Amino acid sequence: QWVDLSHTVSLTLTFSHHLYHQSDRYMLSSAAVTLRSSRFAYFAPSARTMSLHVQDMIFRQLFDRETCTYTYLLADAKTKDAVLVDPVIELAERDANLVQELGLNLKYAMNTHMHADHITGSGLLKKLIPGCQSLIAKASGAMADVHVEHGDKVSFGNQTLEVRSTPGHTNGCCTYVSHDGKFALTGDALLIRGCGRTDFQEGSADTLYDSVHSQILSLPNEFSLYPAHDYKGQTVTTVAEEKVYNPRLTKPRETFVDIMNNLNLDYPKKIDVSLPANKVCGLYNLPEDLAAKLKDQ
Repeated sequence: QWVDLSHTVSLTLTFSHHLYHQSDRYMLSSAAVTLRSSRFAYFAPSARTMSLHVQDMIFRQLFDRETCTYTYLLADAKTKDAVLVDPVIELAERDANLVQELGLNLKYAMNTHMHADHITGSGLLKKLIPGCQSLIAKASGAMADVHVEHGDKVSFGNQTLEVRSTPGHTNGCCTYVSHDGKFALTGDALLIRGCGRTDFQEGSADTLYDSVHSQILSLPNEFSLYPAHDYKGQTVTTVAEEKVYNPRLTKPRETFVDIMNNLNLDYPKKIDVSLPANKVCGLYNLPEDLAAKLKDQ
């Protein structure tokens, strides 16, 4: 059966294995579905049945090669309201151009936490796209136009992200959950087969263990999880996968804490320039070379 996916529809699919969601594509681990174009998919009969609600959401996963950071552009396909999550300052123009090309209204440039490995692009995006506001968790201690707390909702058009506080990597870490889209943006709290380090910047392995298990791995198994970084070329995981294959978070709490306390990682090479800038929305206290480059923006 061929199904038009260009609008919001409710589907009942039959398949034999797990559903994986990446960007605006839906794939099954068996041959139950073959994606022929961005609008149409063929669903073949198989053993199990599940309901899938395809949302009117534009979803783009962007990448910074230098810091292996993922930036996410989410937009309501009908109203064109959008948010950009975890932008990188050196790539802010790329992101602004994409927003313009897609005809979007960027409502928020937002962060999952106060990053230590790169300077956020939030401040520059506010200059490039008038009307855009910066957003971050209040617990981060960073400046922003909008501060959010656990349980808040970030709305853009008809889309909503639930804010879940997930400290442990930093005090201000949060995960943004789309219940309709069945995915979460986990920042550095949960990485694909890993997690954020806990040996600096308010880190606590014990707190991170609680955060991930209570706020992320407690989501339904089919939810897709998109991290802020990946260093091995992977783009997405699922709750079900991480509950089985995460080499750290599948361990008992005591073992996890011992692992995290003995990673012996190098000092983050950009932390001394990133944190001061990120505390003030990523547009002040910049390194001299970057400040000079952006002076005429």
